Amino acid sequence: MIAFFVAFLLVFLSELGDKTQLLVLSFSSKVKSVWILLGVCLGSFLSHGIAILFGSSIGLLENAIFHFYLELFTYFSFLLFGIFSLFSSSEEENNKKGSLLQKLASLNLGYVFMIAASIAIGEFGDKTFLASIGLGISYPHEKIFLIAGAILGMVVSDSIAILLGKFLSHKVSEATMQKISSLLFILFGIVGLIFLFF
Repeated sequence: MIAFFVAFLLVFLSELGDKTQLLVLSFSSKVKSVWILLGVCLGSFLSHGIAILFGSSIGLLENAIFHFYLELFTYFSFLLFGIFSLFSSSEEENNKKGSLLQKLASLNLGYVFMIAASIAIGEFGDKTFLASIGLGISYPHEKIFLIAGAILGMVVSDSIAILLGKFLSHKVSEATMQKISSLLFILFGIVGLIFLFF
């Protein structure tokens, strides 16, 4: 169950103020919440599920030295992503991915599929996607809990966007949410390294 809560917390906090919430907010006025959240579940399952399964298959390799270095790489990458995100502007990245999401949103498809495809494509290569690979490596026997935690993290995060998105945008800036997400990655990296060595 620890893997479930780690995945939930990591994805939930990382997605606050992210492009996915902006996408969900743009649909909230014209699509029922249940269909939006169904699209979020499907898109999260596709993106984070693939990442976790890939990481778990690597993590199940029996070579202890190889596994140690994989975990070391994972926790260092958490630190690097956190530091990089903390000191870089996410505006350019969000603009690039935002334009892709806008193109997908303009297609004449079912809303659930459109939201799922937008999320799945938008998350590939994202820091949360890479973190899901790392979680799979760290908890290779907990795949179902990791996937469930990641999906729930996305759903809860995007539910906030649907219910309180406009309120949050006036009270908490996107830059502040980005800093919180970055600090979370740094924290997970430090804690992971401490447990790895001690």
